[in-house]
Amino acid sequence: MSDTTHTGPVLAADGTPLKRSLARALRMQKIRALMLIAPLLLFVLLTFILPIADMLFRSVENKIVSDTLPKTVVALQDWDANSGETPDEPIFAALAADLQVAAQEKTHTRVGSRLNYENPGISSLFRKAGRKVKRWDLAEDGPFKEQFLKIDEDWADPEVWRTIQTYSGAYTNGYFLNAADFQKGADGAELRPENERIYGTLFLRTLIMSLAITVSCIILGYPVAWILANLPSRTANLLMILVLLPFWTSLLVRTSAWKVMLQQQGVINDTLVWLGLVADDARLVMINNQFGTIVAMTHILLPFMILPMYSVMQTINPSYLRAAKSLGATNWTAFWRVYFPQSVPGIGAGSILVFILAIGYYITPELVGGTKGVFISNRIAFHISQSLNWGLAAALGSILLVVVLALYWAYDKIVGIDNVKLG
Repeated sequence: MSDTTHTGPVLAADGTPLKRSLARALRMQKIRALMLIAPLLLFVLLTFILPIADMLFRSVENKIVSDTLPKTVVALQDWDANSGETPDEPIFAALAADLQVAAQEKTHTRVGSRLNYENPGISSLFRKAGRKVKRWDLAEDGPFKEQFLKIDEDWADPEVWRTIQTYSGAYTNGYFLNAADFQKGADGAELRPENERIYGTLFLRTLIMSLAITVSCIILGYPVAWILANLPSRTANLLMILVLLPFWTSLLVRTSAWKVMLQQQGVINDTLVWLGLVADDARLVMINNQFGTIVAMTHILLPFMILPMYSVMQTINPSYLRAAKSLGATNWTAFWRVYFPQSVPGIGAGSILVFILAIGYYITPELVGGTKGVFISNRIAFHISQSLNWGLAAALGSILLVVVLALYWAYDKIVGIDNVKLG
Protein backbone atom coordinates (compact mmCIF):
# COMPACT_ATOMS: atom_id res chain seq x y z
CA MET A 1 0.00 0.00 0.00
CA SER A 2 1.35 3.44 -0.88
CA ASP A 3 0.20 6.99 -0.03
CA THR A 4 -0.89 9.25 -2.91
CA THR A 5 -1.01 13.10 -2.92
CA HIS A 6 -3.73 14.99 -4.80
CA THR A 7 -2.10 17.98 -6.54
CA GLY A 8 -5.04 19.09 -8.77
CA PRO A 9 -7.43 21.98 -8.07
CA VAL A 10 -9.98 21.70 -5.27
CA LEU A 11 -13.39 20.97 -6.76
CA ALA A 12 -16.83 22.11 -5.69
CA ALA A 13 -19.77 19.76 -5.28
CA ASP A 14 -20.74 20.17 -8.95
CA GLY A 15 -17.25 19.32 -10.17
CA THR A 16 -16.12 22.85 -11.10
CA PRO A 17 -12.95 24.29 -9.55
CA LEU A 18 -13.76 25.77 -6.14
CA LYS A 19 -11.96 29.07 -6.96
CA ARG A 20 -14.05 29.60 -10.08
CA SER A 21 -17.25 28.66 -8.27
CA LEU A 22 -16.54 31.15 -5.45
CA ALA A 23 -15.75 33.92 -7.97
CA ARG A 24 -19.04 33.27 -9.77
CA ALA A 25 -20.98 33.36 -6.50
CA LEU A 26 -19.34 36.67 -5.48
CA ARG A 27 -20.03 38.12 -8.92
CA MET A 28 -23.72 37.22 -8.65
CA GLN A 29 -23.89 38.82 -5.20
CA LYS A 30 -22.39 42.03 -6.56
CA ILE A 31 -24.86 42.06 -9.46
CA ARG A 32 -27.80 41.59 -7.08
CA ALA A 33 -26.50 44.36 -4.83
CA LEU A 34 -26.08 46.65 -7.85
CA MET A 35 -29.62 45.90 -9.00
CA LEU A 36 -30.93 46.85 -5.56
CA ILE A 37 -29.25 50.25 -5.58
CA ALA A 38 -29.71 50.87 -9.33
CA PRO A 39 -32.95 52.91 -8.90
CA LEU A 40 -31.22 55.20 -6.39
CA LEU A 41 -28.15 55.55 -8.60
CA LEU A 42 -30.36 56.39 -11.59
CA PHE A 43 -32.26 58.96 -9.53
CA VAL A 44 -29.04 60.63 -8.35
CA LEU A 45 -27.66 60.60 -11.88
CA LEU A 46 -30.75 62.23 -13.40
CA THR A 47 -31.48 64.77 -10.65
CA PHE A 48 -27.98 65.65 -9.42
CA ILE A 49 -25.04 64.61 -11.60
CA LEU A 50 -26.52 65.50 -15.00
CA PRO A 51 -27.82 68.94 -13.92
CA ILE A 52 -24.40 69.81 -12.49
CA ALA A 53 -22.70 68.63 -15.69
CA ASP A 54 -25.14 70.68 -17.77
CA MET A 55 -24.47 73.73 -15.59
CA LEU A 56 -20.70 73.35 -16.01
CA PHE A 57 -21.11 73.01 -19.78
CA ARG A 58 -23.39 76.04 -20.10
CA SER A 59 -20.82 78.17 -18.28
CA VAL A 60 -18.36 77.79 -21.20
CA GLU A 61 -20.62 76.96 -24.18
CA ASN A 62 -20.82 79.76 -26.79
CA LYS A 63 -21.78 78.20 -30.14
CA ILE A 64 -24.64 80.61 -30.87
CA VAL A 65 -22.36 83.23 -32.46
CA SER A 66 -20.33 80.90 -34.67
CA ASP A 67 -23.42 78.89 -35.68
CA THR A 68 -25.51 81.96 -36.54
CA LEU A 69 -22.80 84.14 -38.13
CA PRO A 70 -20.35 81.64 -39.70
CA LYS A 71 -19.30 83.82 -42.65
CA THR A 72 -18.92 86.91 -40.47
CA VAL A 73 -16.76 85.03 -37.98
CA VAL A 74 -14.41 83.90 -40.76
CA ALA A 75 -14.28 87.37 -42.31
CA LEU A 76 -13.45 88.98 -38.94
CA GLN A 77 -10.41 86.76 -38.37
CA ASP A 78 -8.16 89.13 -40.32
CA TRP A 79 -9.66 92.33 -38.89
CA ASP A 80 -7.53 94.18 -36.31
CA ALA A 81 -9.75 95.01 -33.35
CA ASN A 82 -7.15 97.46 -31.99
CA SER A 83 -7.09 99.54 -35.17
CA GLY A 84 -10.09 101.60 -34.09
CA GLU A 85 -11.46 101.50 -37.63
CA THR A 86 -14.79 100.21 -38.92
CA PRO A 87 -14.49 96.92 -40.85
CA ASP A 88 -14.44 97.01 -44.66
CA GLU A 89 -17.20 96.08 -47.11
CA PRO A 90 -16.44 92.30 -47.30
CA ILE A 91 -17.19 91.90 -43.59
CA PHE A 92 -20.48 93.80 -43.92
CA ALA A 93 -21.36 91.64 -46.94
CA ALA A 94 -20.67 88.49 -44.89
CA LEU A 95 -22.87 89.82 -42.08
CA ALA A 96 -25.68 90.55 -44.56
CA ALA A 97 -25.54 86.99 -45.88
CA ASP A 98 -25.55 85.52 -42.36
CA LEU A 99 -28.32 87.78 -41.09
CA GLN A 100 -30.56 87.00 -44.06
CA VAL A 101 -30.42 83.29 -43.23
CA ALA A 102 -30.71 83.96 -39.49
CA ALA A 103 -33.72 86.27 -39.97
CA GLN A 104 -35.52 83.58 -41.97
CA GLU A 105 -34.79 81.06 -39.21
CA LYS A 106 -35.58 83.69 -36.53
CA THR A 107 -32.25 83.15 -34.75
CA HIS A 108 -30.83 86.68 -35.24
CA THR A 109 -32.45 87.87 -32.01
CA ARG A 110 -30.80 85.04 -30.08
CA VAL A 111 -27.30 86.02 -31.16
CA GLY A 112 -28.18 89.65 -30.45
CA SER A 113 -29.28 88.75 -26.93
CA ARG A 114 -26.08 86.76 -26.37
CA LEU A 115 -23.83 89.63 -27.44
CA ASN A 116 -25.97 92.13 -25.55
CA TYR A 117 -24.76 90.54 -22.30
CA GLU A 118 -21.26 91.75 -23.17
CA ASN A 119 -22.09 95.04 -24.90
CA PRO A 120 -25.52 96.52 -24.04
CA GLY A 121 -27.27 97.84 -27.12
CA ILE A 122 -26.20 95.20 -29.63
CA SER A 123 -29.52 93.36 -29.30
CA SER A 124 -31.43 96.27 -30.82
CA LEU A 125 -28.92 96.47 -33.70
CA PHE A 126 -29.56 92.85 -34.65
CA ARG A 127 -33.34 93.20 -34.33
CA LYS A 128 -33.47 96.26 -36.61
CA ALA A 129 -30.98 94.82 -39.10
CA GLY A 130 -32.79 91.47 -39.22
CA ARG A 131 -36.04 93.12 -40.28
CA LYS A 132 -34.29 95.01 -43.12
CA VAL A 133 -31.82 92.39 -44.34
CA LYS A 134 -34.59 89.81 -44.78
CA ARG A 135 -35.88 91.83 -47.77
CA TRP A 136 -32.50 92.55 -49.39
CA ASP A 137 -31.27 91.12 -52.67
CA LEU A 138 -27.69 90.18 -51.87
CA ALA A 139 -26.72 90.35 -55.54
CA GLU A 140 -27.95 93.91 -56.14
CA ASP A 141 -28.44 95.84 -52.89
CA GLY A 142 -24.78 96.50 -52.12
CA PRO A 143 -22.62 98.11 -50.95
CA PHE A 144 -23.80 96.68 -47.65
CA LYS A 145 -21.67 98.88 -45.41
CA GLU A 146 -23.75 101.90 -46.40
CA GLN A 147 -26.96 99.92 -46.00
CA PHE A 148 -26.08 98.89 -42.43
CA LEU A 149 -25.11 102.46 -41.50
CA LYS A 150 -28.49 103.66 -42.81
CA ILE A 151 -30.20 101.18 -40.49
CA ASP A 152 -28.19 102.35 -37.48
CA GLU A 153 -25.01 104.39 -37.25
CA ASP A 154 -23.82 102.23 -34.35
CA TRP A 155 -22.78 99.61 -36.92
CA ALA A 156 -19.78 101.88 -37.53
CA ASP A 157 -18.68 101.48 -33.90
CA PRO A 158 -15.55 99.26 -33.82
CA GLU A 159 -16.51 98.13 -30.31
CA VAL A 160 -19.57 96.34 -31.72
CA TRP A 161 -17.39 94.38 -34.15
CA ARG A 162 -14.77 93.70 -31.50
CA THR A 163 -17.49 92.13 -29.34
CA ILE A 164 -18.59 89.88 -32.22
CA GLN A 165 -14.97 88.89 -32.89
CA THR A 166 -14.13 88.31 -29.22
CA TYR A 167 -17.12 86.03 -28.58
CA SER A 168 -17.05 84.15 -31.89
CA GLY A 169 -15.47 80.99 -30.48
CA ALA A 170 -17.47 77.85 -29.75
CA TYR A 171 -16.35 78.01 -26.12
CA THR A 172 -15.54 81.02 -23.96
CA ASN A 173 -14.27 81.96 -20.53
CA GLY A 174 -16.24 85.21 -20.74
CA TYR A 175 -18.98 84.05 -18.38
CA PHE A 176 -16.45 83.17 -15.69
CA LEU A 177 -14.65 86.47 -16.22
CA ASN A 178 -17.93 88.34 -15.77
CA ALA A 179 -18.70 86.28 -12.66
CA ALA A 180 -15.33 87.39 -11.23
CA ASP A 181 -15.91 91.08 -12.13
CA PHE A 182 -13.58 90.87 -15.14
CA GLN A 183 -14.25 91.36 -18.83
CA LYS A 184 -12.54 90.54 -22.10
CA GLY A 185 -10.65 93.59 -23.31
CA ALA A 186 -8.62 94.24 -26.42
CA ASP A 187 -5.49 92.94 -24.65
CA GLY A 188 -7.11 90.11 -22.69
CA ALA A 189 -8.87 89.93 -19.34
CA GLU A 190 -9.27 93.20 -17.47
CA LEU A 191 -11.17 94.41 -14.43
CA ARG A 192 -14.58 95.89 -15.00
CA PRO A 193 -15.20 99.55 -14.07
CA GLU A 194 -15.49 99.93 -10.31
CA ASN A 195 -19.21 100.74 -10.42
CA GLU A 196 -19.87 97.43 -12.23
CA ARG A 197 -18.04 95.12 -9.80
CA ILE A 198 -20.86 93.48 -7.89
CA TYR A 199 -20.22 89.75 -7.87
CA GLY A 200 -17.13 89.79 -5.66
CA THR A 201 -19.08 91.79 -3.07
CA LEU A 202 -22.03 89.40 -3.31
CA PHE A 203 -19.85 86.30 -2.91
CA LEU A 204 -18.13 87.77 0.15
CA ARG A 205 -21.45 88.92 1.63
CA THR A 206 -22.96 85.48 1.06
CA LEU A 207 -20.11 83.72 2.87
CA ILE A 208 -20.02 86.15 5.80
CA MET A 209 -23.78 86.17 6.32
CA SER A 210 -24.02 82.38 5.98
CA LEU A 211 -21.37 82.03 8.68
CA ALA A 212 -23.21 84.56 10.84
CA ILE A 213 -26.47 82.61 10.43
CA THR A 214 -24.67 79.36 11.29
CA VAL A 215 -23.13 80.87 14.44
CA SER A 216 -26.51 82.35 15.44
CA CYS A 217 -28.14 78.93 15.06
CA ILE A 218 -25.42 77.34 17.23
CA ILE A 219 -25.83 79.94 19.98
CA LEU A 220 -29.63 79.70 20.02
CA GLY A 221 -29.93 75.98 19.25
CA TYR A 222 -27.40 74.52 21.70
CA PRO A 223 -29.33 75.39 24.90
CA VAL A 224 -32.59 74.15 23.36
CA ALA A 225 -30.99 70.85 22.30
CA TRP A 226 -29.42 70.45 25.76
CA ILE A 227 -32.76 71.02 27.49
CA LEU A 228 -34.52 68.56 25.21
CA ALA A 229 -31.84 65.92 25.76
CA ASN A 230 -31.98 66.19 29.55
CA LEU A 231 -35.73 66.38 30.07
CA PRO A 232 -37.91 63.30 30.60
CA SER A 233 -38.92 61.69 27.32
CA ARG A 234 -42.60 62.69 27.58
CA THR A 235 -41.82 66.36 28.14
CA ALA A 236 -39.01 66.35 25.54
CA ASN A 237 -41.34 64.89 22.91
CA LEU A 238 -43.93 67.58 23.64
CA LEU A 239 -41.36 70.37 23.29
CA MET A 240 -39.94 68.74 20.15
CA ILE A 241 -43.30 69.43 18.49
CA LEU A 242 -42.64 73.14 19.02
CA VAL A 243 -39.22 72.78 17.37
CA LEU A 244 -40.73 70.99 14.39
CA LEU A 245 -43.73 73.33 14.13
CA PRO A 246 -42.02 75.68 11.60
CA PHE A 247 -41.72 72.75 9.17
CA TRP A 248 -45.51 72.64 9.02
CA THR A 249 -45.75 76.30 8.04
CA SER A 250 -45.10 77.66 4.57
CA LEU A 251 -41.70 79.28 4.05
CA LEU A 252 -43.36 82.31 2.46
CA VAL A 253 -45.69 82.69 5.45
CA ARG A 254 -42.79 82.59 7.93
CA THR A 255 -40.74 85.06 5.89
CA SER A 256 -43.71 87.39 5.42
CA ALA A 257 -44.37 87.27 9.15
CA TRP A 258 -40.84 88.50 9.86
CA LYS A 259 -41.31 91.21 7.27
CA VAL A 260 -44.36 92.43 9.18
CA MET A 261 -42.66 92.18 12.56
CA LEU A 262 -39.39 93.88 11.61
CA GLN A 263 -40.68 96.85 9.65
CA GLN A 264 -40.56 100.33 11.22
CA GLN A 265 -44.29 100.26 11.91
CA GLY A 266 -44.16 96.61 12.92
CA VAL A 267 -44.75 94.76 16.17
CA ILE A 268 -41.17 94.92 17.47
CA ASN A 269 -40.75 98.65 16.89
CA ASP A 270 -44.20 99.38 18.34
CA THR A 271 -43.29 97.40 21.47
CA LEU A 272 -39.96 99.21 21.87
CA VAL A 273 -41.70 102.58 21.50
CA TRP A 274 -44.40 101.56 24.01
CA LEU A 275 -41.71 100.54 26.52
CA GLY A 276 -39.93 103.85 25.99
CA LEU A 277 -36.73 102.19 24.78
CA VAL A 278 -36.92 103.85 21.36
CA ALA A 279 -38.30 107.24 20.37
CA ASP A 280 -41.23 107.24 17.98
CA ASP A 281 -39.28 109.32 15.46
CA ALA A 282 -36.20 107.08 15.75
CA ARG A 283 -37.62 103.66 15.05
CA LEU A 284 -35.09 100.94 14.27
CA VAL A 285 -34.48 99.94 10.65
CA MET A 286 -34.52 96.13 10.81
CA ILE A 287 -35.86 95.21 7.38
CA ASN A 288 -34.41 95.37 3.86
CA ASN A 289 -30.89 94.98 5.22
CA GLN A 290 -28.48 92.29 6.40
CA PHE A 291 -29.92 92.25 9.92
CA GLY A 292 -33.38 91.32 8.65
CA THR A 293 -31.97 88.53 6.48
CA ILE A 294 -29.93 87.05 9.35
CA VAL A 295 -32.88 87.14 11.77
CA ALA A 296 -35.37 85.58 9.34
CA MET A 297 -32.99 82.89 8.09
CA THR A 298 -31.84 82.02 11.62
CA HIS A 299 -35.44 81.36 12.56
CA ILE A 300 -36.03 79.28 9.42
CA LEU A 301 -32.85 77.18 9.69
CA LEU A 302 -32.74 76.79 13.50
CA PRO A 303 -34.49 73.36 13.52
CA PHE A 304 -31.79 72.02 11.18
CA MET A 305 -29.23 72.86 13.88
CA ILE A 306 -31.25 71.66 16.87
CA LEU A 307 -32.11 68.20 15.54
CA PRO A 308 -28.51 66.95 14.89
CA MET A 309 -27.29 68.34 18.23
CA TYR A 310 -30.23 66.82 20.08
CA SER A 311 -29.68 63.39 18.52
CA VAL A 312 -26.00 63.43 19.57
CA MET A 313 -26.68 64.76 23.09
CA GLN A 314 -29.16 61.93 23.68
CA THR A 315 -26.30 59.44 23.33
CA ILE A 316 -24.14 61.15 26.01
CA ASN A 317 -24.26 59.15 29.22
CA PRO A 318 -25.21 61.48 32.15
CA SER A 319 -23.08 59.36 34.47
CA TYR A 320 -19.98 61.01 32.94
CA LEU A 321 -21.02 64.38 34.39
CA ARG A 322 -21.78 62.84 37.77
CA ALA A 323 -18.39 61.13 37.79
CA ALA A 324 -16.64 64.42 36.99
CA LYS A 325 -18.48 66.23 39.77
CA SER A 326 -17.71 63.44 42.23
CA LEU A 327 -14.03 64.00 41.46
CA GLY A 328 -14.31 67.66 42.44
CA ALA A 329 -15.17 69.37 39.15
CA THR A 330 -17.51 72.35 39.21
CA ASN A 331 -20.65 72.38 37.10
CA TRP A 332 -18.92 74.56 34.48
CA THR A 333 -15.75 72.44 34.41
CA ALA A 334 -17.74 69.22 34.12
CA PHE A 335 -19.74 70.70 31.26
CA TRP A 336 -16.79 72.23 29.39
CA ARG A 337 -14.31 69.38 29.87
CA VAL A 338 -16.65 66.37 29.69
CA TYR A 339 -20.03 67.16 28.13
CA PHE A 340 -19.21 69.75 25.47
CA PRO A 341 -16.47 67.74 23.67
CA GLN A 342 -18.91 64.87 23.24
CA SER A 343 -21.51 67.19 21.73
CA VAL A 344 -19.11 68.71 19.16
CA PRO A 345 -19.96 66.08 16.48
CA GLY A 346 -23.59 67.24 16.63
CA ILE A 347 -22.50 70.86 16.30
CA GLY A 348 -20.41 69.93 13.28
CA ALA A 349 -23.28 68.09 11.59
CA GLY A 350 -25.70 70.93 12.24
CA SER A 351 -23.20 73.56 11.11
CA ILE A 352 -22.56 71.85 7.77
CA LEU A 353 -26.30 71.42 7.19
CA VAL A 354 -27.21 75.02 8.10
CA PHE A 355 -24.28 76.61 6.25
CA ILE A 356 -24.93 74.73 3.00
CA LEU A 357 -28.65 75.52 3.17
CA ALA A 358 -27.97 79.19 3.99
CA ILE A 359 -25.44 79.76 1.22
CA GLY A 360 -27.97 78.67 -1.42
CA TYR A 361 -31.08 80.43 -0.05
CA TYR A 362 -32.67 83.11 -2.19
CA ILE A 363 -36.39 83.41 -1.29
CA THR A 364 -35.91 84.85 2.20
CA PRO A 365 -33.09 87.29 1.25
CA GLU A 366 -35.21 88.44 -1.71
CA LEU A 367 -38.18 89.27 0.54
CA VAL A 368 -36.45 90.80 3.57
CA GLY A 369 -32.92 91.62 2.36
CA GLY A 370 -33.54 94.66 0.17
CA THR A 371 -30.41 95.71 -1.71
CA LYS A 372 -27.98 95.14 1.19
CA GLY A 373 -29.06 91.70 2.35
CA VAL A 374 -29.35 89.67 -0.85
CA PHE A 375 -27.11 86.70 -1.62
CA ILE A 376 -25.30 85.60 -4.77
CA SER A 377 -28.09 83.04 -5.21
CA ASN A 378 -30.50 85.94 -5.82
CA ARG A 379 -28.43 87.05 -8.82
CA ILE A 380 -28.32 83.48 -10.10
CA ALA A 381 -32.11 83.30 -9.88
CA PHE A 382 -32.36 86.70 -11.61
CA HIS A 383 -30.22 85.61 -14.55
CA ILE A 384 -32.15 82.35 -14.92
CA SER A 385 -35.68 83.74 -14.73
CA GLN A 386 -35.42 87.38 -15.86
CA SER A 387 -32.31 88.30 -17.83
CA LEU A 388 -32.14 84.74 -19.27
CA ASN A 389 -28.33 84.89 -19.16
CA TRP A 390 -28.02 81.21 -18.35
CA GLY A 391 -24.31 81.14 -19.12
CA LEU A 392 -23.52 83.73 -16.45
CA ALA A 393 -25.90 82.03 -14.02
CA ALA A 394 -24.10 78.72 -14.67
CA ALA A 395 -20.71 80.36 -14.12
CA LEU A 396 -21.86 81.91 -10.83
CA GLY A 397 -23.31 78.57 -9.74
CA SER A 398 -20.10 76.77 -10.66
CA ILE A 399 -17.99 79.21 -8.65
CA LEU A 400 -20.37 78.84 -5.69
CA LEU A 401 -20.09 75.05 -5.96
CA VAL A 402 -16.28 75.23 -5.97
CA VAL A 403 -16.30 77.58 -2.96
CA VAL A 404 -18.56 75.23 -0.98
CA LEU A 405 -16.41 72.19 -1.87
CA ALA A 406 -13.26 74.10 -0.87
CA LEU A 407 -14.79 75.04 2.49
CA TYR A 408 -15.93 71.46 2.97
CA TRP A 409 -12.39 70.25 2.25
CA ALA A 410 -10.94 72.79 4.70
CA TYR A 411 -13.46 71.70 7.35
CA ASP A 412 -12.47 68.08 6.81
CA LYS A 413 -8.77 68.95 7.21
CA ILE A 414 -9.26 71.09 10.32
CA VAL A 415 -12.05 69.29 12.17
CA GLY A 416 -12.35 65.96 10.36
CA ILE A 417 -15.55 64.88 8.68
CA ASP A 418 -15.33 61.54 10.53
CA ASN A 419 -16.06 63.43 13.75
CA VAL A 420 -19.45 64.58 12.44
CA LYS A 421 -22.32 62.49 13.75
CA LEU A 422 -26.09 62.56 13.59
CA GLY A 423 -26.59 60.51 16.69
